[in-house]
Amino acid sequence: MDIEWAKDGQTNELFIVQARPETVQSANTNKLIINTYTLLEKGTEITRGMGLGNKISAGKARILQSPKESDKLQKGEILVTERTDSDWDPILKKAAGIITDQGGRTSHAAIVAREVGVAAIVGSLNATKVIKDGQEVTISCADGDTGIVYDGRLKWAEKEIDISSLGKPNTQPMLILADPDQAFKFSFYPAAGVGLMRLEFVINNSIQIHPMALRHFDKLKDASVKEKIEKLTHHYPDKADYFVHNLAEGVATIAAAFYPKDVIVRTSDFKSNEYANLIGGTKFEPEESNPMIGFRGASRYYHPKYQEAFEMECKAMKMVREDMGFDNVKIMISFCCTLKEAKKVVDIMAQNGLKRGKKELELYMMIEIPNNVILAEEFAKFFDGFSIGSNDLTQLTLGVDRDSELLSDIFDINDPGVKKMIAMAIASAKKTHTKIGLCGQTPGDYPNLRSFWWKKESIPFPFL
Repeated sequence: MDIEWAKDGQTNELFIVQARPETVQSANTNKLIINTYTLLEKGTEITRGMGLGNKISAGKARILQSPKESDKLQKGEILVTERTDSDWDPILKKAAGIITDQGGRTSHAAIVAREVGVAAIVGSLNATKVIKDGQEVTISCADGDTGIVYDGRLKWAEKEIDISSLGKPNTQPMLILADPDQAFKFSFYPAAGVGLMRLEFVINNSIQIHPMALRHFDKLKDASVKEKIEKLTHHYPDKADYFVHNLAEGVATIAAAFYPKDVIVRTSDFKSNEYANLIGGTKFEPEESNPMIGFRGASRYYHPKYQEAFEMECKAMKMVREDMGFDNVKIMISFCCTLKEAKKVVDIMAQNGLKRGKKELELYMMIEIPNNVILAEEFAKFFDGFSIGSNDLTQLTLGVDRDSELLSDIFDINDPGVKKMIAMAIASAKKTHTKIGLCGQTPGDYPNLRSFWWKKESIPFPFL
């Protein structure tokens, strides 16, 4: 809709004075299109790796050593680097493709590539060495799991498929969505809502500042950090409000796009090294030898070093649900190791206006730790639903680094032990009548596992 507004200067009332269909977009409202890609010619292969995105793209390769070189990457170019982390998020949005030396199917580059909808090749081992800066390349991820980088711009064909007439399965497929800018576009897809909204994307892109640096702005000693924060937050006398309002706005945008369908928002799950990269973050973060199983997820929310920041998250979620009226927002706790942690976190949320059951608020928990599976029936006393985080659960069940390209053959969700863990979680959820779903790209990557979970076990998945 094209809507015109007017504000009365004396009464401060806001009026809609005109509303009409937006003529360009309205012509396409009856169609939901996805594209399939076929490479028409094959040139000289430069390198290959794991392909993500099922797409083909071409452009100038731009080799970057760090996010600080982001000004070198022009829109439509192919980013080539060793590996990415959350600091790269703003840059990845403008890349036409991503190629990394390191990383697997669950690495940061792979996850973000899926979210922003670009082709990516990860774990090439040598892309930064064999691709020249400025070289024209084509990256093809249209033929299975392997992605190939070719020299030069090759020809390919695209075929449009209208998915607006597709029926829905008995399960309730939901989207993984982190970018509010994409929300209204994807809200027309035949899905039951958003099964995972990661707050990290909004924090990285819209906020950029460590929440504790905002909460304790007056105590900061580093003049350059204070200057950066002041530049971003000059219109907020209380710096903490900058975090709360921007986080609420990002969540509310997605909640509005999908309303009244559920939007399940996962509380922040940065690792300490990722938090440290936010403005002002180094002062508030520990140095850990293994952040992946360190100070992350639920362990932060009640800890004196971070509880105030989590309370800011709670304030933002309360604003979205109650002040803005988006009661379709559900809240999911990440990386909750023990039952004691579950109780502590649920109690803190209640103290901050997010009491389970109040105004129909539902709380969910990620199942990504073997202890979550073993004690699923007990965890169900604290939560209304579970979401199986297959990547972390595989990593912690097998004891294999999910981001290691050297161990990519071992990191296998089809491993009998991992499949048994998932089956146990489903059985416990069914016994306690707790909603349960699978979070991640796994159902799309491995159709055989869909059969394992839904047909053999005869257990429905309420969301994905």
